[in-house]
Amino acid sequence: MTTVFAPLEAAYDPEAFRTTAHALMDQLADYLKAALKGGTMPVLPWAPPSVNQERFATPFPEEPPAELAPAFAHLMARVLEGSHHLHHPRYVGHQVTAPLPLAALCDAVSSLLNNGMAVYEMGPVATAMEHHVLAWMASKLGLPEGARGVLTSGGSAGNLTALLAARQAKAGFDAWKGGAHAGPPLTVLVPRSAHYCLARAVRIMGWGEGGLTPVDVDAHFRVRPDALEDALQEALKKGRKPIAVVASAGSTATGAFDPLEPVADFAEKHGLWFHVDGAHGAAASLSPKYRAQVKGIERADSVVWDAHKGLLMPALVTAVLFRDGARSFDAFSQEAHYLFHGDDPRPYSDVGLRTLECTKEMMPLKVYACLSVLGTRVFEEAVTASYDQARRFADMLAATPDFQVAVPPDCNIVCFRHTPAHVPKEGWDALQARLREALVTGGNFYLVQTRLPDGVYLRTTLIHPLTGDGDLEALLEALRRAAAP
Repeated sequence: MTTVFAPLEAAYDPEAFRTTAHALMDQLADYLKAALKGGTMPVLPWAPPSVNQERFATPFPEEPPAELAPAFAHLMARVLEGSHHLHHPRYVGHQVTAPLPLAALCDAVSSLLNNGMAVYEMGPVATAMEHHVLAWMASKLGLPEGARGVLTSGGSAGNLTALLAARQAKAGFDAWKGGAHAGPPLTVLVPRSAHYCLARAVRIMGWGEGGLTPVDVDAHFRVRPDALEDALQEALKKGRKPIAVVASAGSTATGAFDPLEPVADFAEKHGLWFHVDGAHGAAASLSPKYRAQVKGIERADSVVWDAHKGLLMPALVTAVLFRDGARSFDAFSQEAHYLFHGDDPRPYSDVGLRTLECTKEMMPLKVYACLSVLGTRVFEEAVTASYDQARRFADMLAATPDFQVAVPPDCNIVCFRHTPAHVPKEGWDALQARLREALVTGGNFYLVQTRLPDGVYLRTTLIHPLTGDGDLEALLEALRRAAAP
């Protein structure tokens, strides 16, 4: 007779789970109510790393407590109290959204089922859901019916996946089998305003610094189509073979949208792979009012789109979409007979053939569930409202003599700086950094900063769908108070 360690058996007890889960749901609902209301709750209860290290230092016990539910509730209370509160309407920081509560519940289901998705038989339901979620996203971008793709863990992994496919398609040699040096040195044309993960991706692929050829941008930080030819010739002059050109749909620093159609024309003329990093801005395709921002994206060979931004999902869920669905296999072309078998050498049902992950969580579940239960219009409205609000905020800033807007916003990212009369221009950079630190450590707001060619700017991403104009007016007043002599 097999003897099971009693606490181990108790750890799987359904009734204990029911009791603990009910208590947790009440706890989370109370937290959500308080966070959405704002009030006296800080956005970020700031504490230096050493303090939190000390707070959570513990000798993990050998045995469980006599009562599990209260011990768990106490720990979760500490986690909720000390964490960053993205559901607070005065969170206007990084490009990580306040996720839909329904999506968070899906994460619990995913974690309990733990269906890794590399092969169909390990994740049969999630695999089917992923197919339909990607088809819906591709249709919104205007990609053809033959478009396919994969969900992966974030924009960095997504852009790497797309560039690996571009290499296999356009290098002229099999770099997957022969290595990065089995042919001429390669490069990709990338706007200077693009996300740093693209420079990281070419280095991961073994191309070195020259694997990325920068392309000049204009005063609004959008790529200059007339600079593409010069960049191409510069790459050739350095002995590099350009295989792809990248454009941004919502760049990270300022939210700029590159003019996609002329970039697509250039790529077509020179036989280059056309990739669009739409991690942040591809969601504009959902908004009838702002869809023109991504005009030309339907011509891309590959597109990256983060659902944990414009689709209000918990991180991380990134779609990598390929215009030619067969190209989705080019990024990771290898054999793994212990996993993949059957008559079809390229089964679309085996997700692991097309993604970096092998044990991949049920990423599509939360997207599929929210689209199915909440409908698609809620996402259209969220995108439109956030872009509208960014424009109102920019107008609010422009109407005040003591604030400057870096550029008119293309999406829901607004860069600005406080320029009070008592601070000379040479002190503006230091002031922005000091103001951000004051607000973040004070806990009333969370925003970030960026450096543009003419100096340091404060940067807001209006990604919380329930942030209001009153919150932004309060932000300006808080900055003025912090800057007062």
